[in-house]
Amino acid sequence: MAQYLNKRGDGMPKIKTHRGAAKRFSVTGTGKIKRSRANTSHILTPKTTKRKRNLRKATILDKTNEKAIRKLIPYL
Repeated sequence: MAQYLNKRGDGMPKIKTHRGAAKRFSVTGTGKIKRSRANTSHILTPKTTKRKRNLRKATILDKTNEKAIRKLIPYL
């Protein structure tokens, strides 16, 4: 029987990943959390082409939200 380990190195219980958060956030190679931008779904006609183009790019999550998101995605 295999012994399962969590991040602290002991056994159970393990933390479940919040699947909704896992689909929305990813971790970069340096350990920062990457997110996609809002305001890209609808009501796009008033927005300029330049603004819509810049909204396509991903950005780094703000430091104030990082602790909460790391709890949701402990193993990513």
